[in-house]
Amino acid sequence: MTSDKRELQMQLEQVNQAIASVLAGGQSYSIGGRQLTRANLSDLISMRNDLEGKLSLTQASHLLDSTAVAVFEGR
Repeated sequence: MTSDKRELQMQLEQVNQAIASVLAGGQSYSIGGRQLTRANLSDLISMRNDLEGKLSLTQASHLLDSTAVAVFEGR
């Protein structure tokens, strides 16, 4: 596994944890007069989709392994 792929996986785990925090505890809360606002859920989901797309590019695809290309010139 390459370091880029590991980094993407770590980022994806962090984003998933952030999404879980927002879903479990809400977008914002206050303690002792201080207010904390978590990241925007739609931004986190967009970031997760982007990271998943980048991760899929690092994995080998066997979609076109048995594909041949033919070139027919002229008639």
